Amino acid sequence: MMRYCSTRGGVQGADFCDVLFSGFAPDGGMFMPESLPVLSPDTLRSWAALHFSQLVVEVASLFIPTQLMPRDHLEALVMEALSSFSVPEVVRFAKLKEGLTIVELFHGNTLAFKDLAMTCTVRFLDYFLQKQKRRAVVVVGTSGDTGGSAIQSAKGLAQVDLVVVYPRGRVTPVQEKHMTTCLQDNIHVFSADGTSDDIDNPIRRLFADHELVKAHGLMSLNSVNWSRIMIQLAHFIYAYLHMSGLEGASADAPLPPLEVVVPTGGAGNIAAGCIVKQMGVPLQLVAMVNSNDIVRRTVQSGDFSMAADVKQTLAPAIDIQDPYNMERVFWLLSGRDGALVKGIMEDFQSSHRHTLPQQLHTVLSQAVSAGTVTDEGILESMRRCWEDNQYLLCPHTAVAVWHHYHTPPSAQLNRCYLATASPAKFQSAVQRAGLTLDLPESLSSLDKMATRCEGLEKSQTWSKHWEDKLREKIQSISSARERNVTYYT
Repeated sequence: MMRYCSTRGGVQGADFCDVLFSGFAPDGGMFMPESLPVLSPDTLRSWAALHFSQLVVEVASLFIPTQLMPRDHLEALVMEALSSFSVPEVVRFAKLKEGLTIVELFHGNTLAFKDLAMTCTVRFLDYFLQKQKRRAVVVVGTSGDTGGSAIQSAKGLAQVDLVVVYPRGRVTPVQEKHMTTCLQDNIHVFSADGTSDDIDNPIRRLFADHELVKAHGLMSLNSVNWSRIMIQLAHFIYAYLHMSGLEGASADAPLPPLEVVVPTGGAGNIAAGCIVKQMGVPLQLVAMVNSNDIVRRTVQSGDFSMAADVKQTLAPAIDIQDPYNMERVFWLLSGRDGALVKGIMEDFQSSHRHTLPQQLHTVLSQAVSAGTVTDEGILESMRRCWEDNQYLLCPHTAVAVWHHYHTPPSAQLNRCYLATASPAKFQSAVQRAGLTLDLPESLSSLDKMATRCEGLEKSQTWSKHWEDKLREKIQSISSARERNVTYYT
């Protein structure tokens, strides 16, 4: 039976249910499988014709034992979760000029790739809550897309209350409206006067309070949650099956490689890609970042250090200086050395800077390459892609596609670019690029809807104040549910 451990070595032997209902591990680390299944060439070839939804079932079944969730239940939950996507194939490939292939991951309800893993994870959560007759309070900090996706997936669920905190003024109007227009009784939204990294600090402290976690069933739906990463493995494998040339390769030849270019913020997608590599799929990963370039500096020089400030860019969902999923990458690439990772992360969290050990940096730079794109580079990519293909990129996807225009692919290596959001969510960036788009009715109608949220303001003791206010919210939610009363009146 698949078991899970913490990246910091303090927890072993957890099962999928334990991990699903967790945020950070009790020792402050992140949960990972104790061992990874290896995908043989025969397995990959047998999966080549699968619909994306069925591939998700195959991948998830490697990590969720049938003792916890029978296969037919898993299949029903995944099919239901992905049935609401706007294209029948769920994930679509756009093959453009000069070898530019876009993997469209954004056809869910909130037009962001987060919908793929979020819809499945929330279905798993609801399944186990009903089975165990218990409730959960989910706390999510968001840089833009995660919050809306979590809300649209969890709204109206009887056993879940969701608390979402977003950085006021640092998300687009559409991202904000996807959160604040949801008036269901189990949704609680805060706008914070700070960055997404500021939001992470009080949330980490809430999860470090083990009594609070236990008393209120506290859990996370950020990519801290292993289930989110697990589902994201599927789109890397799906891209490989369709874009690597596997079908045309001889059965006795080595598996052909595929380069995947990933717009990177919190590094959940890069962590998923590294896991898929260790499962035997020959991916070459490129992490592209905006001006918040901590991942690029870490890969290229081993400098795992925050800049003085989070820079506000045209790609707000990756305006991040604390890419917390790099902890999973360090753990994988260090040979699962929990003591080493614990030292790195505790030093980074206390001083906001750390120089990676030489051996780990060498392995990291061999596993991942990285680059940085300015706002002007984002606009340049959006304009050029439109001029060449009449294809509109969102600013995050443009961060990845910049690599295409400045490091053209070779004839010997297939390459694809992950499109993490629809351009319709980023109208201001589209206009800055001198381009236009018509908003779909699902987005334009948001302006006519009522909104609700609470504020978290900056003060001299803002971090403690935010923590206290969120703690009070969690306690009051639980108190109201115990009395079986409506929270909002």
